[in-house]
Amino acid sequence: MFHTHRTALAAVNDAIRHQGVPLVDGTVAVAVPPPPPTGQAKTAPRRARRVECHHQVWALREQGWPGHAIADHLGIGKSTVFRYLRTATLPERTRRSDRGRSVLDPYKPYLLERWNAGCHDALRLCGEIQRRGYPGSYATVARYAQRVRQAQGQAPRQRPPRQTLPVVVEPRQRLLTARQAAWLVLRREEPRDEEEAQPLAQLRAQHGDVAEAIDLAQDFARLVRQRQGAQLDAWMARVAKSTIAALHRFAKGLADDYDAVKAGLTLPWSNGPVEGQITRLKLLKRQMFGRASLALLERRFVLAAGQGQAPSEARVRPAAA
Repeated sequence: MFHTHRTALAAVNDAIRHQGVPLVDGTVAVAVPPPPPTGQAKTAPRRARRVECHHQVWALREQGWPGHAIADHLGIGKSTVFRYLRTATLPERTRRSDRGRSVLDPYKPYLLERWNAGCHDALRLCGEIQRRGYPGSYATVARYAQRVRQAQGQAPRQRPPRQTLPVVVEPRQRLLTARQAAWLVLRREEPRDEEEAQPLAQLRAQHGDVAEAIDLAQDFARLVRQRQGAQLDAWMARVAKSTIAALHRFAKGLADDYDAVKAGLTLPWSNGPVEGQITRLKLLKRQMFGRASLALLERRFVLAAGQGQAPSEARVRPAAA
């Protein structure tokens, strides 16, 4: 859902960037803006081709073409066709999990401390952090200094004015990705603080479908945690009335295995102990992989079950076998 509505995430992240950062002394500092996007000249044509391919997939689908025939006709994979058919808009690509990290990150607190103290010479600051172990280049420090000047309202390479400049700090609140937004929605309400509740409220205000999806997802998570199986039918009826295709697919999967889902949301038993025994046996099997014979592996399984009762026998007999 959040991959489809990236504009909602972008609007919330834009609000996070522009809000001040409260300090301990009660004042409000300005946050360092994020680095400008790079590579747009190369990514824009590729995205335009994906959008055109997405339109072609849907056009052929409306004509009654099956998925494998669409893939053969357009020369793309079947998984790509089925992924495009899940949403009426092009699903954006997932960004790298380490996006935004820099070799400069451990030295940013020192740089901002020196900058707020009045040292605005990027070359001098680069030399200071190099003596502290910074392995990067001066260009990285210069680009970061340019972003700090932008936060203070200064033009590049402009001499600092006479008046007092605002204090600059790194933003404490991370920008939301689709994965982080989904985690924020499904997290329990008890440990959620004000810093997490604010972007969640902003997400609800961005789009009606997003707000409806958040409500339905949180209600289903409540059904699972509180074992409210009697309310499953009412929840599925709400999903049927919505226009969210992703939840329709999820509800269809629940309906296909309705009895098991209803039992899991109602009964106090689970297959957790069985899964635990399977995991234990898999561990023993992998420890023995490629060693001795199946007879020794079988013997170890038998002895491992009673290891708590006869530890000495469990240690000696496998070696004798």
